[in-house]
Amino acid sequence: MVPGLTVRVRPVPGAPHPATRQRTENPVPRLPAVVLLAALLTAGCADQPAPPPPAASPPSSAAADDGAVSGVDVLFLTMMVAHTEQTLEIARLGRGRVADGELRMLVAAIEVTETDELATMRGWLRDAGPAATAHRHDHAGHADAGDLARLRTAAAGEVDEVLLDVLTAHQKAGADLARAHLDAGTSQRVRELARRIERSRTAQVELMAGLPAARR
Repeated sequence: MVPGLTVRVRPVPGAPHPATRQRTENPVPRLPAVVLLAALLTAGCADQPAPPPPAASPPSSAAADDGAVSGVDVLFLTMMVAHTEQTLEIARLGRGRVADGELRMLVAAIEVTETDELATMRGWLRDAGPAATAHRHDHAGHADAGDLARLRTAAAGEVDEVLLDVLTAHQKAGADLARAHLDAGTSQRVRELARRIERSRTAQVELMAGLPAARR
């Protein structure tokens, strides 16, 4: 330093005085790296864009339906095939003898719907293999020979009443069978069919309860 030369340091505007710097500055706490990264990404200061969200995991085997049916599904399909065959027999016996127009339309709709369902169920059973079609379910608990005989021999003025009696009990049994499979079934497509059957049969029973012949 040159003798006699005085050096004055001009403080930078806004900067704390050297003597007070140590007192006014507190140490910044260290944040976890993940918090800092999140702050940078949120502020848009990160050099790289935010990583894409993880890909959705594939559906579990329980949710995925590969078309296979289990033993309990086969049992339901076998029972429902036999039940549907009897429904179509009931409809055939009453088709040309029904007097009430609404009941006649209902019987026609049942024939169309259940013929299609029957073809679907038979196809699924064929796809399940020979063991699935080796045994046929009996008709115990459904419309029996006595009910069918009543319908065959009903007098002209009694056909509507007998048909409603037989068909109501039969379709209620079908709804109960389908409802039980909603909890027991494993195949998604078979359970969906059971759900449709339960809803349609229940609606049919409610409709038949309001027809004139049912109120006699």
